Amino acid sequence: MDDSRLAPILRTAELRALESRHAGAGLMDRAGAAAAAVAQAMLAGSRGGPVVVLAGPGNNGGDGFVVARELGRAFHDVDVVFAGDPDRLPADARAAHASYAAAGGATIREPRGRAPALVVDALFGIGLARPASGAYADLVAWANGRGAPVLALDVPTGLDADTGALFEPAIRATATATFIAHKPGLLTGDGPDAAGIVSVHTLGLDAGLASAPGRRLDWPPLDAMRPDALSRTRRNVHKGTYGTLAIVGGAPGMTGAPILAGRAAVRTGAGKVRIGFVAAAHPPVDWNAPELMLGEAARAIEDADAIVAGPGMGTSDAAANALRRALDAPVPLALDADALNLVAASESLRGTVAARNAPTLATPHPAEAARLLGTTTAEVQRDRVGAAATLAERLNAHVVLKGAGSVLAHPGGRYDINASGNPALATAGSGDVLAGMLGAMLAQGLDGASALRYAVCLHGAAADRLVARGVGPIGAGASELADAARELLNRAG
Repeated sequence: MDDSRLAPILRTAELRALESRHAGAGLMDRAGAAAAAVAQAMLAGSRGGPVVVLAGPGNNGGDGFVVARELGRAFHDVDVVFAGDPDRLPADARAAHASYAAAGGATIREPRGRAPALVVDALFGIGLARPASGAYADLVAWANGRGAPVLALDVPTGLDADTGALFEPAIRATATATFIAHKPGLLTGDGPDAAGIVSVHTLGLDAGLASAPGRRLDWPPLDAMRPDALSRTRRNVHKGTYGTLAIVGGAPGMTGAPILAGRAAVRTGAGKVRIGFVAAAHPPVDWNAPELMLGEAARAIEDADAIVAGPGMGTSDAAANALRRALDAPVPLALDADALNLVAASESLRGTVAARNAPTLATPHPAEAARLLGTTTAEVQRDRVGAAATLAERLNAHVVLKGAGSVLAHPGGRYDINASGNPALATAGSGDVLAGMLGAMLAQGLDGASALRYAVCLHGAAADRLVARGVGPIGAGASELADAARELLNRAG
C-alpha cells in the first residue's frame, strides 16, 4: 500500500535534523503565526479576560513570544509570563522576544489575578523529557486549575513527544498546535488525553516529510486508499477469489473466541472461514453464522490461504502442537492472544516465527508484548513505539501493539500509529474481532503491512461508527464491531 497520502510522523531527533536543514527559514515566525490563528479561533465568543502566554526558557518559549506579538497586533489583551533571562534564550527565541518587546510587549514573572480567556502553554514543547519542577511546575498547576481553555504549542508540557509518556505535573490541553509533522507522543499512550484536539502546521516543509518513517492512520484517508484486493466491482468471481481463512484456537471453555473471530472475518470479506478447535469437544455448528465450518485444528489448516492462530487457544500441549502446525504452513499467519503467550514462553517457537518466509503478523496488548520482550508492562507503555519496533525486528513480523493509539511496526523500521477508535473497544472479545478482520484481509490477498494497517484502522473506525450511531462507547459489544465494519466497507464501495 502506497502510504504517501498518510500524515507523516517525526520523532524529536528527526525533527531537529529537518529543522537544521532549514535554519534561517523563519520557522519560528511561521509556527507562532499558525498557533496565533488557532488561538484566535479558540477565542471566538470569549467573554473577555486576557490571553496568558506561559513562555519557557527555550525555543518553545520563542514560539510563545511570536503568538503574543501576533495576538497583540490583533488587539487582544495578552499577558506573557516569563520567568527566565532573555539573554540566555536560544538565538531564534531571543530574536522573537526582542520582536515582541519592540512591538510594545512586556513580560511578567507570575500570572496576575485576572481570570484568563485562554492559556497558551509555551513552556517546553518537545524539549522536556522529565518532570517540570520549581516555578515551571507551579505554572503547570496554575494553568490546569484556571478552568480556561489551554492551547499547547507543539506538545503539552510534561508529555514526552517521542513516547506518549506523561511526566507529572503535566498540562492538560484543550488543543495542541504542533509544527512540521505529527509527534508519536501526541498519538499514543497518554498523548491523546493530554493534547486535546491536535492541528498540524507543516510550515511549508511538506517536501521534506516524504521520507518520514512514521505515518498516522485514520479511516477517511485510509478508506480512500482501499486496496484493489478488497474491491467488489468485478462480477466474474467466486468464494475462492476472496480466500480461505483458517482460525485456530478455542480451548475448552474458550470456544467462543475463534467463533467471534470467524464471524468478523466473514463480515469483512473472507470467502470461506474454517474454525479449527483445540478443544476435542466443540460446537458442531454456529447457528448464528452457519456458514462457518467448524472442526479440528489440523483439518482447518489444510489448503488455507491465511491463518489466524491464538483466539481462546490456551497454552496446553495440544495448543502448542496446533501452533507449530500453523507456523509450518507456508501462508500468511496472524498470531494473537495465547499464540503470543506460547511464543513468549518458548525460545524455539520464537526462532521458528522469526525464520518464517511467509508474512507473519502479531497483535499483542501491552502485557503480551512485555512477555515477548522479557520486560514489564510499564516499560512497554513508557515507549510504545520503541517496544513495537523491537518486537517487529525480533520476530521478523508486522506488529500491532494495541492500546490507545495502537502502534504498528514493520520490519525495516517503518511504523504507523492508528488514530481511529475510542473506549468502545475496551471490551472482551474486541481483540478476537480484530484478529478475524486481520485474517480476512490476509485471505483476500493483502500484503502483511497493508493487511495490518487496514484491519487495525477499520477496527477503530467501526467503534467510531457505533459511537456516531449512539451505540457506545458504553455497552457496545465486540460482536457489534463486525457489523459496523461491514457497513463501512460497503459504504466505501
